[in-house]
Amino acid sequence: MRGEIDSYPLTARFLMGRLRHAMSEREKEILESSIEEVREYDQSHTVLERGKLCDFSTMLVSGFAIRTIHENNNRYIVGIQVPGDFMDLHAFALKRLDHDLVTLGPTKIGLVSHKRLQELMQGEPHLSRLFWFSTLLDAAIHRQWTLKLQQLKASRRTAHLLAEIWHRFDQVGLANPTGFRSPLTQSDLADMCGTTPIHMNRSLGELRRKGLADFRRGKLVCNDRAALEQMGDFDPTYLYGEGDLFMGDVMSFPA
Repeated sequence: MRGEIDSYPLTARFLMGRLRHAMSEREKEILESSIEEVREYDQSHTVLERGKLCDFSTMLVSGFAIRTIHENNNRYIVGIQVPGDFMDLHAFALKRLDHDLVTLGPTKIGLVSHKRLQELMQGEPHLSRLFWFSTLLDAAIHRQWTLKLQQLKASRRTAHLLAEIWHRFDQVGLANPTGFRSPLTQSDLADMCGTTPIHMNRSLGELRRKGLADFRRGKLVCNDRAALEQMGDFDPTYLYGEGDLFMGDVMSFPA
């Protein structure tokens, strides 16, 4: 992993843990060189506002980002992004998003112009297919969020969300054996789980009392990962990094 990051400091985590193995070295070099501008933020920043015309798409290099919708004076978090995510590739087709794209805490992003993406779509069909896969992966995660919102009560939804974030950090080499660190607050978790900060505090308290998870100031500590995942009915298969949905060599680069 260290060698990948040294060689491709901006894009090394793209599809890591999923289909990174399907990229040729040439494709990795093309993607790295396609980052035309790098921006760093010390604190939360709105990268793209709902409805704003855009001519670029964004790779999250380091840090954390969320997708938000504001309605009836409330904020709803409808997606999260971790390093390596090509956060708004769908903006290449849509030109405008139906939500805001917001970084949380210190963050580094890389911008790829839609002009450059157009060139890649025309000249690099295999790499383009990998881009498509990454947007479809976002959709798979959204479906799982919808499913768990309908299936589980607040404390179990919280367990599922924490398990997912942990797994996604794991896939890109940013987790540790007992959890992860993030800029997330209890309020953020509430907005992700469709509950209030008060109910989220109760949910986290329940997980703490059961010895499943301790979440404070964005840091998750868990000494029984299997029990946390069981509480949240979490099966990582939908993240396409293992199980019967793992892509294997299906999309490996052409000979």
